[in-house]
Amino acid sequence: MTKKPRRPDWIKNSRDILPEGEWFVEFFTPGELHAHKAVKLLERSDTAFQKAALIKTSAFGEVLVIDGETQSSRFDEYFYHESLVCPALLSHPAPRSALILGGGEGATARELLNSRKIESVVMADIDFNILRFAREHLGAWHRGAFDDPRLRLLAQDAKKLVENTDLRFDLVYADLPSPIEGGPAFSLYTLEFYRRLKKTLKPGGIFTTHAGPGTPLQFALHPALFNTLRRVFRTVRSYTAYIPSYDMPWSFLYCTDSAADPLKFKAAALDRAAAGLKRPLRFLDGNSITGAFSLPKYYKDRIRASRGLITEARPMFFTTSQN
Repeated sequence: MTKKPRRPDWIKNSRDILPEGEWFVEFFTPGELHAHKAVKLLERSDTAFQKAALIKTSAFGEVLVIDGETQSSRFDEYFYHESLVCPALLSHPAPRSALILGGGEGATARELLNSRKIESVVMADIDFNILRFAREHLGAWHRGAFDDPRLRLLAQDAKKLVENTDLRFDLVYADLPSPIEGGPAFSLYTLEFYRRLKKTLKPGGIFTTHAGPGTPLQFALHPALFNTLRRVFRTVRSYTAYIPSYDMPWSFLYCTDSAADPLKFKAAALDRAAAGLKRPLRFLDGNSITGAFSLPKYYKDRIRASRGLITEARPMFFTTSQN
């Protein structure tokens, strides 16, 4: 029997409590890792649904880790959150209402509430303790969004909300944990759920979800989500953004039945919409948004070749951390 190679002493399991001065390590594949020098464990919260840790790192400052995965860092969280929120926000002609599924850090709500046009945001996250953790310790992320009177914060199962609500929204965002087996979110990545979710959209509404890594080494989730959502929406477009703290590009899906096809976006029109925001964007502008939808041929071929379909009977489980 072949012996498993011994890890060097400096490689620690990312699911362990991080003592001061050690490394937080994620194995993306058995032969590939990304490591952050963990200067200090700042806070930790183990809830009924997930395990969260806020660590101070040498390169990226404060980093939020959930269930062994880098969730976001103070240094570059806006790369992710602007990318998730702004293509739909800026392309919708009159975005007044929005629903966030998950989004516990409060940064997705922050980007939506940056719009003067947004009148109401509903945010549903199943984990009350994570919401409390974020409010207390992630002020650099939410920047007071939890106290904005336009935000209605619900500590409840986002799936049940979607299944039971009569509310309708211009924009819906899925900012959920990875679909880990036994985790709180995998059933929100299914065909049946997306069909029900579509009913929460107003005419002309847009649904956006993060869709996993955009690296060829971990590109199984994205094509399966693309195929699943194509069964629900007339237009589904992939786009990506490189997130330095993830050490990889991250992918997203923009879904709508409206005429707002991202492949026809004009950079100047997006810039005019962005000029109406309360605070200037730090990561995106019109050119970077239109460019994000220009996928390399390799990825387009992978998506076309995929036959993956995610259903309640055949869920897909995925995590970037292979520890």
